[in-house]
Amino acid sequence: MLTLTGNGRLTRKPQLRETTSGATVTTVSIASSRRGSDDDPIYVDLVLWDAQAAFAAEHLIKGQAVTFSGRLEPRQWTDRDGNTRTSIEVHAVELEYGAKPRGAAAAPDASEEVPA
Repeated sequence: MLTLTGNGRLTRKPQLRETTSGATVTTVSIASSRRGSDDDPIYVDLVLWDAQAAFAAEHLIKGQAVTFSGRLEPRQWTDRDGNTRTSIEVHAVELEYGAKPRGAAAAPDASEEVPA
């Protein structure tokens, strides 16, 4: 199993949805800058399930800092032209939230971890 640990900021507010089997899930995009570099940020799709997904949808906002750890999972789909495409997602195992963007309401106690 391949794992990735990283940090960054949410590019949009998480939206909770339900799978056909009834599980709750949200996918958030995380922008992470390279240290000491003026290059464009790296974007990581982070998938959260069940309690983590519900927590994220209720508490996290666009621009908020997060630290995450999870397993890398390939995802395949067919595009509009019928081509098979593949992307790599991170299915979160651990998620900690940090500072909200300037001007946002204060975050809950940052020592509180998101449910696993």
